[in-house]
Amino acid sequence: MATPPQKSRAHGGQGQLRIIGGEWRSRKLAFPEAPGLRPTPDRVRETLFNWLTPYVAGAKVLDAFAGSGALYLEALSRGASMGLALDANAQAIASLRHNLDLLGCSVGQLLQSDVTRYLETQTPLAFDLVFLDPPFHQNLLAPTCALLETKGWLAANAWVYTESETPPSSLQLPGNWRLHREKKAGQVYYALWQRG
Repeated sequence: MATPPQKSRAHGGQGQLRIIGGEWRSRKLAFPEAPGLRPTPDRVRETLFNWLTPYVAGAKVLDAFAGSGALYLEALSRGASMGLALDANAQAIASLRHNLDLLGCSVGQLLQSDVTRYLETQTPLAFDLVFLDPPFHQNLLAPTCALLETKGWLAANAWVYTESETPPSSLQLPGNWRLHREKKAGQVYYALWQRG
């Protein structure tokens, strides 16, 4: 999960995340500690996946700013049919690759890439479920959402999860997205949207 700069941990080493549900429930996995990189907290993931329970199994999932991969791995554990994780950080992608190998997962794809460039230049695949937790204070969320919508990356009734430093009502997201649920945890606002 991306966090505001004042929350970042800049020292090296390993962090740990725990998968909450599904096939890999309770598995603990390491990820590299880096500024702004930590998993979405357990209670937030639990709330999110309670909201998404009917929609995860069989879904095509995109985690556009994967970081630790907590959301991505949780979705794959709960039966997503395929997942693509993007992140510009080589360490994060290498760690995710190692974790997929540990779990014996063959439906997870990983790519070290700038998200904006990837969405602008690659042939789109219609994803059913998208996780967007970009680094805060870099104005990445609205442009990424616009690209997802205009470039054909979303299925007709896709679900999009966002984490942001500002309330969901202040985000300039595509007009055909309907806010389904929202909550706040500490300084982070998280919301689930459905494309209409």
